[in-house]
Amino acid sequence: MDQITVPQFLDTEDRIIGEITVRQFLEMLVGGGIIFILYKTCDFSLFLLSGIVVFLLTVLFAFVKIQGQLFHVFLLNVIITLKNPKLKVWKKEKIFKIKEVKIVPIIQLKKQRTMVTSSKLSELSLIVDTGGFYRGEEDLLKDLNLN
Repeated sequence: MDQITVPQFLDTEDRIIGEITVRQFLEMLVGGGIIFILYKTCDFSLFLLSGIVVFLLTVLFAFVKIQGQLFHVFLLNVIITLKNPKLKVWKKEKIFKIKEVKIVPIIQLKKQRTMVTSSKLSELSLIVDTGGFYRGEEDLLKDLNLN
């Protein structure tokens, strides 16, 4: 079986002049062309102002990386995130108005709790287990009219 060499460093771009890549060279060429067109068409003060802006934008797009991403990729990601954010934030709005309520004292009666004995508890579990067929001793006594 033949051995195949696996290409490495696929994310690095080809260098043509020193540290300048093909992409950076083409971007600088386009920026230089725009500056040349501005020189031929505008007066000097407008050329100087717009030429500086075009030069700064060209350098920004060609050489600046933010968090390992090229600037134009980062800019596209920012625009997409601003247009469709992935994080959904719920903004709770008050819909109802709160009215003033008068507080009236209420007398609370405590209910007496009856203690459940183990025999009563076993009787209740038998009623639940039989699905209601067994109704308990008190109901049987009521049916026989012995109570």
